[in-house]
Amino acid sequence: MKNYKQNADFLYLGKALLAWYGIYGRDLPFRKTKDPYKIWICEIIFQQTRIQQGLDHYNKFIERFPDVASLAAAETDEVLLYWKGLGYYSRALNLQKAAVQIMTEFGGVFPDNYNDILSLRGVGPYTAAAVSSICFGMHIPAVDGNFYRVLSRVFADDTDISHSSSFAYFSELALRLMPPGEAGTFNEAVMDLGSEICRPRNPLCDQCPLQKDCRAFQLGRTAEFPVKTKKTAVKELKLTYYFVRFGNEILIRRRAEDHIWKKLYEFPDEVPVNLLPVVMETNTVYHKLSHRNLSIDFVDVFPEKRTEFEALAQAGSYQIVTLEQSLLHSFPKPLENYIAAQVARP
Repeated sequence: MKNYKQNADFLYLGKALLAWYGIYGRDLPFRKTKDPYKIWICEIIFQQTRIQQGLDHYNKFIERFPDVASLAAAETDEVLLYWKGLGYYSRALNLQKAAVQIMTEFGGVFPDNYNDILSLRGVGPYTAAAVSSICFGMHIPAVDGNFYRVLSRVFADDTDISHSSSFAYFSELALRLMPPGEAGTFNEAVMDLGSEICRPRNPLCDQCPLQKDCRAFQLGRTAEFPVKTKKTAVKELKLTYYFVRFGNEILIRRRAEDHIWKKLYEFPDEVPVNLLPVVMETNTVYHKLSHRNLSIDFVDVFPEKRTEFEALAQAGSYQIVTLEQSLLHSFPKPLENYIAAQVARP
């Protein structure tokens, strides 16, 4: 730890945060339960989705899959369908794999300690800490982007969060603020403070319970924290899809577990040249993922005869579905948008 933190007692900061949370903490449905299954689901959903955007998805997902057993036994297509609109579909695939893991390795009972929770498919240190602290009272900080931002600003700490060592560093610092027996509540309080007040841009410092102790605020440097020097490289990726349509029917197939968009549905990405009809149109769409910039050429293919359409389906082992039926399948967002545009066409 940095010299200015040596042997310092910062529990008063944690207590001030808990007092603020007791008054201003968000009233959310998953905060009315200690069910580790439901807390696990909400933590996975809201890792990369804002509360306002994902709350309805969370409620519907829990209603359809109320426990580990129902999620483990479900068809993967249905799990993906209930995840539709949340993006990052690998999260849904890992949820189901972890549910199966709980059924086979833990007798269908959600594990009650940090290390076992961490062993579940798709669960990292943050999620394991959140579930074990909130549901089982383990004295562990759930360090995520909110923790990095709040702590680095409070202490004007220039530790580079892009370095792998920063997780352990800020975890130790968080423990100095965490009142005994209050780990779960403390973690939720930091989540709310970071999300609602100590925001990445335009923080509401005048509403912050830690303002008088915040060194970054006192120095007028809140925008400089947290420090992150290493940026994730963004790759350019070019894709081509053939939107093969005959009347109200199109060709689709399900992706394997490789590349991006595993297990989602897609259009043909190649068709035999000798089977291509003359009538084609090409549209280019640009789409950004977290680490990729996509350029997607959609080639509209309109077979003139039913036999040509069926030959294209047979050549690539594609499914024939109506546009309405396609809504019951999970597609990557740009493909989903493309279908919606086709449905809207006169």
